[in-house]
Amino acid sequence: MALHSRRAKRWFDRISNSRHMLWFLGTLSFLETIIIPVPIEVILIPLMAADKARSWILASVVLSGCLLASLLGYGIGMVLFQSVGNWFIDTMNMQDSYDSFQTFFENYGFIAILTLGILPIPFQIAMVTAGLSGYPIYLFVLATVISRGIRYFGLAWLVNRFGSRVEDMWQRHALRTSLIGGSIVLVFSLAMQTLAGMVM
Repeated sequence: MALHSRRAKRWFDRISNSRHMLWFLGTLSFLETIIIPVPIEVILIPLMAADKARSWILASVVLSGCLLASLLGYGIGMVLFQSVGNWFIDTMNMQDSYDSFQTFFENYGFIAILTLGILPIPFQIAMVTAGLSGYPIYLFVLATVISRGIRYFGLAWLVNRFGSRVEDMWQRHALRTSLIGGSIVLVFSLAMQTLAGMVM
């Protein structure tokens, strides 16, 4: 275990001090969003903790990589769903999740994307569904930036506030926090939608 920890620390030190680190992190965020089922927080939190001053830059890079991947997923849904989209959903074993989210999306649109971006559910479902339905791309981008911005910039704030302890906090409470945060956003958004409907 100690050897593993030393190796991990040396690896993080090399990545952290590399002039290619931002490109690496952005690429990793892109891949995590579109295909890799491993949370980027595993790498992002230690990198932020190693240099708190650049944690906001790291959050911006990760958000940019996520947004680019989201636009690719949107395009797959919009243009290539019958071929690539169906293959993608089958390969990722997301058919049940896709069917459930499609119904939710048809009723709530923006709120559905916003909520899914925070909840611990594969975001690929939202990307493909939004593209397939022809949902306005500017609203899709806005919902993605808000939801994933909360995720990444929230981590940057936590690291600046609590330091390296955030990694342990995230490992123990990530699922619960995501569920609570997603639920709050969903309830608040639905309440605002209802209020807007009453006013109009």
